[in-house]
Amino acid sequence: MNKTRIEWIDLVRAIAILTVLYIHSVDGIYIISSDAILNMTLFSQIFQFISLFIGRIGVPFFLMITGYLLLDRAYDDQKVKKFWDKNCKTLIIVTILWSIVYAVSLFVISNKYTQVNTVEAGNLFFSHMWYMPMIIGMYLSMPFVSNAVRSFDKRTVFQATVIFSLLAFCLPFISVLFDMEGIHNVVIQYCLGFSGGIYGVYIILGYLVKKGMFKEVSSKLLGGISIISFIICVLFQYYAFIRGYDFFLWYEFPFILTGSFTLFELVSRMDSVKAYSQIKFLSKYSFAVFLIHNLFRLPLLPWIVMLPFTEPVKAIILWVMLIIFSYIAAVIIYRIPKFGKFMLYMR
Repeated sequence: MNKTRIEWIDLVRAIAILTVLYIHSVDGIYIISSDAILNMTLFSQIFQFISLFIGRIGVPFFLMITGYLLLDRAYDDQKVKKFWDKNCKTLIIVTILWSIVYAVSLFVISNKYTQVNTVEAGNLFFSHMWYMPMIIGMYLSMPFVSNAVRSFDKRTVFQATVIFSLLAFCLPFISVLFDMEGIHNVVIQYCLGFSGGIYGVYIILGYLVKKGMFKEVSSKLLGGISIISFIICVLFQYYAFIRGYDFFLWYEFPFILTGSFTLFELVSRMDSVKAYSQIKFLSKYSFAVFLIHNLFRLPLLPWIVMLPFTEPVKAIILWVMLIIFSYIAAVIIYRIPKFGKFMLYMR
C-alpha cells in the first residue's frame, strides 16, 4: 500500500470489495435455490436484479482505481522491469498458490460431504479467480499503455475511448436485443486490437478521471446518469426474465459502464471521507479479502440456505458473515512473519 493515501480512493476500494462479497453472497444463495426460482416472490426476483447491478460495480471500481494510480506514470526499460518484478511476477505466484489452496479445499469438501455437487461447488469456489489472469495481463501491458496515453492530449484519449466503448459495449448489446426479439445470429464483427477490451476501457476511464477530463460535468448530471443506468439494468433484467430469455448481466453491459463510471467520478469529488479510519481498514485488506472470502462461502452456504427466511434475508446474512470471517482471516494471515504479506499480495 502507498504511504501517501488518497481518502476517496480508499473509499472506492472499500465499496468495491464489499460489493464483490455482496454479489458472491447473493449468487451463492440464488444458485443453491435455483430449482425453486420460479416459486420465488416478485420481491425476491427484483432483489436479485438490483443486487446484480450493485455487485457489478465492484470490478469496474477496482479497474478504474488501477488506471487512476498506475497509468499517469512514465516508464523506461529499467522501470518496466522493476514494475513487472514487483507486480506481475509476485501476482502470478500468488495466483498459483491460491489456486492450489482452492483446489485442495474443494477436494477435501467434496470427499467429506458426498452430497456436494463437485461441479457446482467448483464454480462457487473459483468464481472470482477469473479476475487474476485478467489483471495480470493488464499489468503486463500497463507500462506501454501508460507511455502511449501520456503522449496524447486527454481529449484525444477520450475520443478513442468513446469509439472503443461503442465497439466493446454497444455492439454486443445490439446483438442481445436482436437475439431477445427472435432475430438470432446477428453478430457484428469487430477487433479491439491492443486495447484490453472492456476491462481496458475501465482502466482508461480511471486515467481520464485523474487528468480531470470530466470535472466540468455537473454532479447532478452524473448522479442522474447513474440512477438511470441502475433503473435500466434492473428493468432490462426483469424484461429478459418475463420473456424467458437467458440474460446474464456482466461488465460489457453498457449501463454497467455508465453507472459505475459516473459513481466513480462522483466519489472522486469528495474532499474528505467520514469514518476514514474504518474505511482505511476495509481498503487495506480489500485484495486479501478478495483472495480469501470464497474459502468461507461454500462451508457457510448449506447452513444459511436452511434458515427459515426468504432468499434476500439469507443473502444479507451470508454477506455479513463473509465480511466478518474474511477480514478476521486476512488480519491473522497478514501477521504471519515472512509469509502473510506475500500470500495476501499486500504492500
